[in-house]
Amino acid sequence: MSHAASPPEPNPFRLASLYAVVFVEIGIAMPFMPVWLNALGLEAGIIGVLLALPIAVKIVATAPLVGLIDRGVGARALLVAGSLALAATYALMPAGAALGWPVLALLIALNAAAGAPLVPSIDYLTLAAVRRSARLDYARIRMAGSIAFLAANLAGGAALGLLGERLAVPLLTTALALVAACVCAGVRLELAATTVPATKVARASLPRILWFTIAAGAAIQASHAALYAFASIHWSLHGFSAPWIGALWAIGVLAEIVLFAGIRLCPASWRTPFRLLGLGAVAGAVRAVGMVFYGDSLGAVLVLQTLHGFSFGATQLGAMAAVSRFAPEGARGRAQGTLSATNALASAGATLMSGLAYGQGGGPLAFGLMAPLAVLGLCLTARAARLARTERLHSAAFVPQHPNTIA
Repeated sequence: MSHAASPPEPNPFRLASLYAVVFVEIGIAMPFMPVWLNALGLEAGIIGVLLALPIAVKIVATAPLVGLIDRGVGARALLVAGSLALAATYALMPAGAALGWPVLALLIALNAAAGAPLVPSIDYLTLAAVRRSARLDYARIRMAGSIAFLAANLAGGAALGLLGERLAVPLLTTALALVAACVCAGVRLELAATTVPATKVARASLPRILWFTIAAGAAIQASHAALYAFASIHWSLHGFSAPWIGALWAIGVLAEIVLFAGIRLCPASWRTPFRLLGLGAVAGAVRAVGMVFYGDSLGAVLVLQTLHGFSFGATQLGAMAAVSRFAPEGARGRAQGTLSATNALASAGATLMSGLAYGQGGGPLAFGLMAPLAVLGLCLTARAARLARTERLHSAAFVPQHPNTIA
């Protein structure tokens, strides 16, 4: 009797390469696109609109685009198409800017739509691989993205110094997006296809517990908004030098990398969605309150920045664990996209709120308003954990765990 050969073990290095090539492009675009827009001589108000536009597009576009995976569109096909569209729009942006900012705005919107499904699609593939093989570690695979982002930050600053902002940013982003498309097209992933009938796709809905954990993760991640928007300005006003400000952000990313590298050493009972989200919420609240009282002290800020490993890293892992465990078959792509879109919506709202607060009361007021968001995330996490106990749901996601352990 012949038996069909089982598919080979998923390759973690190939998955890590997808994170690396996508995040290295993000590591150039995120910090340096505002610099490029400013180098064009645009008015501050127009720059603000152009920077807000991608957030609005991703809120609307992410869930539907990633949800295409549930309807038979391959995640790798989304990655290749999205990266090619990114490269095309980046390449056209200098010409669009020459024609006028409305044309540039259209290209930026198309660029945001192209990039919206990239990271959620890689998360989808990685979580599928981790569910299939207990030997794989989501955190260490995802760590490749953080390392690539940090390297791009450092290399991008040097490139801007050599080539100038107007040339370096569109050149680097276009080239890196093309590299990402080539890598995504060439990487073969040994994942068994999951066929879900169209009727089941139409019926599949996200369970309440997943909505609670998505909302919790979004609230905690939104508590970073004031830091991302105003921390550098606040530190500069209090005499921190530019190299120190860069070092402080690098410390945050390094703390995230350390957590991703070492989380598997923690007991399995601490790697559940609820405990990871709870850890992220507590760290986010402490970090926000610490910035209120000690945000002008370099020594204190050095310590507070290490909390990024928990406030961002543990929250990211907890949210991914929740999607992996609680999203039903036939709705996993939609769940991944909904998580990303909800994060973008919450962060956009928190950024607007922190901007108003910063104008009224400076850094302490803006940072202080972030603490309640982290506490809200903690409350939503506790509600989800209670629901899991009530429904006797097993919450292990990344590692084998006893079925009775749910918190």
